[in-house]
Amino acid sequence: EVQVDELQRLLAGMEKEHRSLLLKMKEGEAELARLRSVEGDKLAEQDRSAQLEKEVAMLREKIHHLDDMLKSQQRKVRQMIEQLQNSKTVIQAKDAVIQELKERVAYLEAENLEMHDRIEHLIEKQVSRGGHSSRARSKSEYVSSKRVTGPKPLPLIRVVET
Repeated sequence: EVQVDELQRLLAGMEKEHRSLLLKMKEGEAELARLRSVEGDKLAEQDRSAQLEKEVAMLREKIHHLDDMLKSQQRKVRQMIEQLQNSKTVIQAKDAVIQELKERVAYLEAENLEMHDRIEHLIEKQVSRGGHSSRARSKSEYVSSKRVTGPKPLPLIRVVET
């Protein structure tokens, strides 16, 4: 955003210089036209006329150059704004994925707690039913023996075009 502001400031300066050069060129052309209309072959007037013609040509060249630079800077500003918008879109998409994953983790943690509570309850029932005849398993032994070993679920991958 700082670069965009800097480029916009430069663009404003170039536009101001462009306007002043146009004004100066028009003044030169007006003076040149006035000098041409005045009758006479005075050497001084011819020299001034040639000088003004050179100045007008130089100013036209500067104006053309400034126009090109102005268009280039405007393209750069548009590209930077577009990149900034694309970055914001990507960040929003990633934030949405993060939020979704947080919600899934919270849900799975709640499910995990519920399962632990059920296992504890079942262990307590088995210990109270089994009496003294069978050895009572500790909670960690029971939980570790009942773990399901299956393929790990694949991670969620999203493709975001930029």
